[in-house]
Amino acid sequence: MKTTLNTYEIAAALREDSNAGWSYDGAKALAEYLEDYEETTGEEMELDVCAIRCDFSEFASLQDWAESYGMEYDKEADEDDQEEEIRRYVQDHTTLIEFSSGVIVANF
Repeated sequence: MKTTLNTYEIAAALREDSNAGWSYDGAKALAEYLEDYEETTGEEMELDVCAIRCDFSEFASLQDWAESYGMEYDKEADEDDQEEEIRRYVQDHTTLIEFSSGVIVANF
């Protein structure tokens, strides 16, 4: 027996995980990413909020991610160039989900 969830139900389930601390926009962006992943791969997923919490982290910005992980980047460059440098690095090494109020990065 299975239940199919829509984007908002997935986001709500993610937000109910108090250990994760997802923002509303972050949970929605992550839910959309997971739905797209399912559609692209044709592989149905079971919603495991604990595993998702362990696999992904939310940050207010790419710079916040870089600071948290000790990434060295050109801090003298303008903000757009800094973001692009960090974005390229993250995309080369893991999954990056960008949304209006932050980013979610797959842990590696």
